Amino acid sequence: MYEFIKGRVDYIGPEFIVIENNGIGYQISTPNPFSFTKEYGQEVKVFTYHHVRQDVIALYGFHSREEKTLFIKLLDVTGIGPKGALAILASGEPEQVVQAIENEDEAFLVKFPGVGKKTARQMILDLKGKLEAIVPDYFPDLFSQDKLQHLASKNAPEFEEAILALKALGYSEKEIKKISPELKNEKLTTDQYIKKALQSLLK
Repeated sequence: MYEFIKGRVDYIGPEFIVIENNGIGYQISTPNPFSFTKEYGQEVKVFTYHHVRQDVIALYGFHSREEKTLFIKLLDVTGIGPKGALAILASGEPEQVVQAIENEDEAFLVKFPGVGKKTARQMILDLKGKLEAIVPDYFPDLFSQDKLQHLASKNAPEFEEAILALKALGYSEKEIKKISPELKNEKLTTDQYIKKALQSLLK
């Protein structure tokens, strides 16, 4: 229904962003809301997917059309809902997901929250050989590596925001607690904390 929404980033939270367009604020759930921090207050183009169920109507948003397409492909897999698909995309390295599917690497896929062995096997059955056409060469340019500069200020607010975002993606307190010590001693942006935490969780 909506291919994209272009507007000003009005709010960024652990679970969603708000894009203001012509006086209307659109609440849009994204894989990593804090990846929009650099554009806060500025106009952006967000590629959207309008999800409608009997009990839910929601907008999901992405930096690129390719990211949106991969999200839709993941929704076609039995056992994966919007929240699970967002968690998979939040790592910022979809090429690893594609490679895991192509190599039938269930051990990697089950590291995502909500993905058990049955769902991992279903992902492989449903998607193997069907993703390369979205973006060739395992999506090398799907996520920009031009991230925010390190902040010189105290890292506590950014760290806490990252923890909230990880919980929103479905990671447990136990999983988060395990990787927290290696993050606390670094001064990073919220987006960078999330990316580093996800890299550790997927090892």
